[in-house]
Amino acid sequence: MRSNQDIAAKETFEAAALAARPPGHAAMQRSCYGIQILVAGRRKQWRDEIGAQVRRAGFNATTVDSAVDALTVLVLGIPVDVLLTDADLRGTLCCSRLAAEARALRPNLGIVFAGDSAALDRSDLIPPDVVALPVRGDETALARTVREALAARTV
Repeated sequence: MRSNQDIAAKETFEAAALAARPPGHAAMQRSCYGIQILVAGRRKQWRDEIGAQVRRAGFNATTVDSAVDALTVLVLGIPVDVLLTDADLRGTLCCSRLAAEARALRPNLGIVFAGDSAALDRSDLIPPDVVALPVRGDETALARTVREALAARTV
């Protein structure tokens, strides 16, 4: 049986460990599953390529082929840290609308738009709190962009 002194010592140790963490660490905490990236894109080749880059960068990827499927994943409560969507996602639920709906469902979700410079240059397409990833990036650019989106999430 634990004594009150042991319990107090443990609580003091845990408080000191929390205080010693770097600023913004609370926003960087992960689930037991690691960093989860939800990749949404209509083109299978693009999804496969981005999903492979995500995995090579050390993250976990779940890929879906439509904005509706991405929202379904979010509604079901599946752990997701960052939504990475193709900027060329079109239709009634385009990429910017997906970002708005995803943000309404999960205010703490990091959102990344990936696309060519023409798609990313349209200011009406990208909401202000979304990070842009050029389509020709490599794993390091993707990892840097994902970390930027994670850091931009609200605590």
